[in-house]
Amino acid sequence: MSQTLSASTLLAVPLAPLAGALLAGIFGTTFGGNWIGRRLSHTLTILGVLVAFVLSAMTLKSVALDGARFNETLYTWMVVGGLKMEVGFLIDSLTAMMMVVVTFVSLMVHIYTIGYMEEDDGYNRFFAYISLFTFSMLMLVMSNNLLQLFFGWEAVGLVSYLLIGFWFNKPTAIFANMKAFLVNRVGDFGFILGIGLIAAYTGTLNYSEIFAKSGELGGLAFPGTDWMLITVICICLFIGAMGKSAQFPLHVWLPDSMEGPTPISALIHAATMVTAGIFMVSRMSPLFELSDTALNFILIIGSITALFMGFLGIIQNDIKRVVAYSTLSQLGYMTVALGASAYSVAVFHLMTHAFFKALLFLGAGSVIMGMHHNQDIRWMGGVRKYMPITWITSLLGSLALIGTPLFSGFYSKDSIIEAVHFSQLPAAHFAHFAVLAGVFITAFYSFRMYFLVFHGKERFDQNPDAHHDAHHDDHGHGHDDHHSHDPHESPWVVTVPLVLLAIPSVVVGFMFIQPMLFGDFFKGVIFVDAVKHPAMAKLAEIFHGPVAMALHGLQTAPFWLAVAGVALSYYMYMVNPALPAAIKRTCMPIYTLFENKYYLDWINENILARGARALGTGLWKGGDQAIIDGTLVNGSWKVVRSVSGVVRWMQSGFIFHYALVMILGVFALMTWFVWGDVFLQLIK
Repeated sequence: MSQTLSASTLLAVPLAPLAGALLAGIFGTTFGGNWIGRRLSHTLTILGVLVAFVLSAMTLKSVALDGARFNETLYTWMVVGGLKMEVGFLIDSLTAMMMVVVTFVSLMVHIYTIGYMEEDDGYNRFFAYISLFTFSMLMLVMSNNLLQLFFGWEAVGLVSYLLIGFWFNKPTAIFANMKAFLVNRVGDFGFILGIGLIAAYTGTLNYSEIFAKSGELGGLAFPGTDWMLITVICICLFIGAMGKSAQFPLHVWLPDSMEGPTPISALIHAATMVTAGIFMVSRMSPLFELSDTALNFILIIGSITALFMGFLGIIQNDIKRVVAYSTLSQLGYMTVALGASAYSVAVFHLMTHAFFKALLFLGAGSVIMGMHHNQDIRWMGGVRKYMPITWITSLLGSLALIGTPLFSGFYSKDSIIEAVHFSQLPAAHFAHFAVLAGVFITAFYSFRMYFLVFHGKERFDQNPDAHHDAHHDDHGHGHDDHHSHDPHESPWVVTVPLVLLAIPSVVVGFMFIQPMLFGDFFKGVIFVDAVKHPAMAKLAEIFHGPVAMALHGLQTAPFWLAVAGVALSYYMYMVNPALPAAIKRTCMPIYTLFENKYYLDWINENILARGARALGTGLWKGGDQAIIDGTLVNGSWKVVRSVSGVVRWMQSGFIFHYALVMILGVFALMTWFVWGDVFLQLIK
């Protein structure tokens, strides 16, 4: 039984995608002279990710079956005082699971991209970007210290910026990637403050050393306040997670990021980057367990995101944005689980969600391809008979998303709802209502999209934006007039990843709920104070196996809420399609509120952004120009110039001037000595 892992093998996991990214990004683009073509570019990048996936799967096997562990420093960058800044790996069950999820989804996206980006001029550049993203995400999850975690954290943000704005000739794409960049900087400011506080009070950035001193942190107060230091640290860290994992109110960047190509929506905004915050909080569970205040804050933010982002999914007509808002809602579910101290449940939902949400995004991309790049679900319908593989895989993904018993999403989602129910924190009451209501809302908008796309009468010939002549769509793909307007099934490089993602979307929850939630899979990795936070202990008491859980699920409120959501969407969009328009007319104020996304974008752009600009302008003109330049800098030289002008006049260099001054001085002194006493007497 092996208890150790090879450092060289682990190092190959992130370096293989990096090598593919460098080769495709340098030699496959104009930057390096276009030495290699499209086929070699995608072959090299796919091979790099395949190597990473195989090694990750082997690592998971060693960790899960043989109990292997690895926690070593590979390189010391610098030492500042007693603070070591290092590059190292911590490989345990949490890391190994994340490595497999990241590399598997990335591999599917790489293969899918061959078909989706076939006509795009930036083909090689796109493959370089997604491989570079895979490297960055692996460095994040494999790190054994906060410095390397922060490097991966910022690197995935940078590559996300490049991918969202991949079509840089589209103004909306440029606006979206700048928005994502700026909003994430807000979260990252809180994140780096939390890291700074940890470094200041523990003198280390290494996870193991930080956790060993967590008890000391828990007994300290934040200087000058009555706040617990650990509460301030945890809230600062979670603010970072709010930005990266798109939690209210720092969620506004994610829907707009759909301006990027569909493959990156699956890779970055469903399965990997947006789950970095969930992973980070789970990794830091020894710290978060010490602050009920921070956990309550997490519960409230997560429940608001889960419920209110789901409402916005109801009115979306862009197929990718519907899936994007479901991602926001599901990220809220994961965050709620973190707040209930059910960290293993949050990570479990992270894993199951990665598969079925990547499947739904890639399925949406397949529909977009088959519909000649139409993304509006109002102009689809009846696509099922034209795209059977896309239809069945999308149906499986939707059933997993709404928590259908025996599907992967059921086991993780139902566990979250139960964990919140058992939580004893004050915020758990609202959170439980939010996640229950979210079940109905998720089922409603998910199957609204499903029915409008795959069932009902065909409406794609009524699309007002359709053109029968040659044109270029927003994605830069050209279409000629010989193309039929009937949908068509996507090529095998698109459908194979759909099938391979559909399999874990159905079975992975059934297979892994026992070891991940109630076994020893996360033993020694995730820490929970079972006395203060008994949710997981109570979940273990009522769990009697995946089959019994599924049978019991048929009798619970979440299942029937999901059934009600599906039934209502079927009635409204298949049986009585006039009803949605009537409801819209009746509830126009609410619809307007949803359409404007709770006016958060308006607030950000017109109050916060303009306020920041006005403050900056005031500091620039009033502080910099008026005070610093005008008074201190320019004022000082003007005073010097005036004084020197007077002195220069007195120092003329002519002897008769000096003689005159001496005579006047003698005269003044004589006058004072003679008439001074008389003058003083007159004054008195």
